[in-house]
Amino acid sequence: MKKALIVGINDYAPVGSGGPDLNGCINDARDMANTLVICGFAPAQIKILTNQNATRANILKYLKSLVSNSIKGDSLVFYYSGHGTRVANIGADLEIDGLDEAICPHDYSSAGVIRDDDFKAILSKLKSGVNLEVIFDCCHSGSGTRKMNLALDIDFSYEAARFIPPMLEDEFYTTYASEILLSKNSKKQTFTTKALVAVEGLNHTLWAASKDNQVSMEGNMSGQIRGYFTYHFCKILRATNGNIVRKTLDKQIAIALAAMNAAQINQTESVTAEFSQKIFL
Repeated sequence: MKKALIVGINDYAPVGSGGPDLNGCINDARDMANTLVICGFAPAQIKILTNQNATRANILKYLKSLVSNSIKGDSLVFYYSGHGTRVANIGADLEIDGLDEAICPHDYSSAGVIRDDDFKAILSKLKSGVNLEVIFDCCHSGSGTRKMNLALDIDFSYEAARFIPPMLEDEFYTTYASEILLSKNSKKQTFTTKALVAVEGLNHTLWAASKDNQVSMEGNMSGQIRGYFTYHFCKILRATNGNIVRKTLDKQIAIALAAMNAAQINQTESVTAEFSQKIFL
């Protein structure tokens, strides 16, 4: 069976104006849901959480349910469109163990972010033989952004990064992370980068809208605010009805983003064998 959890957040707490709101994430969530239907997902098997329903508790609850209720042969999708950030992972000895990428639920300011460690704990329970695609259209860390110069129907009067600035303590450690790690003779030095291709032992495929040191952008695409990554991801899937191998999809998204002079490069991670296999199988 094919099942999906789709999260899109434009409105961050407080409800209505006042939070670090976005404009394209609900459009992204709608497009992703409709695209998955075209790719063979039954509407009844697609759970959607948006805005004030996309709380930290709800996202974790439904993701745990998606994973725990799956059986061998199932194909799962977890999609998130919204703000991302980065937080310091400080161990019990108060030493820095790395920087965690995190997504920001609607109530992140009171309930907290959802770290990659939180996702790892849930996904570690994924049963053998279950296919899972994790798709993030958000920023994992912030560098600068740049305007795009492209002969497409894009209105650059609105363009925004899906990024929440870190807290001071996290920003401090992020700034000095390279120096701190260089002073340690440890394998932990590799946390600042992700493998672009194969990640040994990964039990799912991760589709990220940008690299760790980049922002993920949204803007006006043909009159509608959209995430640039999700726009191309869905467009390619619809054109192929989902009948496409992962490495081809990855390459076509990269080409589309590059053609826009986008300030982001998509990043896909999985075990080597999965790249030559079709998505959703």
